[in-house]
Amino acid sequence: MQPADSAPPQDIGRPPTGPSSGFLADAIRFWELRRLFYNLALACVVLLWVTVSWPHFRPAFTLLSLLQLAVLALLANLCYCAAYLVDIPMQGSPLSSVWKRRRWALWVVGTLFAILFENYWIADEIYPFVR
Repeated sequence: MQPADSAPPQDIGRPPTGPSSGFLADAIRFWELRRLFYNLALACVVLLWVTVSWPHFRPAFTLLSLLQLAVLALLANLCYCAAYLVDIPMQGSPLSSVWKRRRWALWVVGTLFAILFENYWIADEIYPFVR
């Protein structure tokens, strides 16, 4: 006879159900489509910097620099995920109907901040050291 405490849980492998799973699904639908435009905006900034100052950046194109660029792109996408930390709790709040109509503003502010930060990083941390 098996004790009652050792019975395996029946919901292994099943996606969570309940209100929190609906919040997550809604957040994913909203944010992941916009991630494409976020990445496109950041890629345009990099291409603009490289195009405008091409002779200066030409020696920087090495395998190591492309690896570093890939790591920075991954970090930018990790920062993008911070929107979920705001969005999911706001969906469960009494202000959820207002939040769902206005959360695009968080995307705009976050994308503009990322562009500003990217410009600073290129101008101050990368551009001076490219020989």
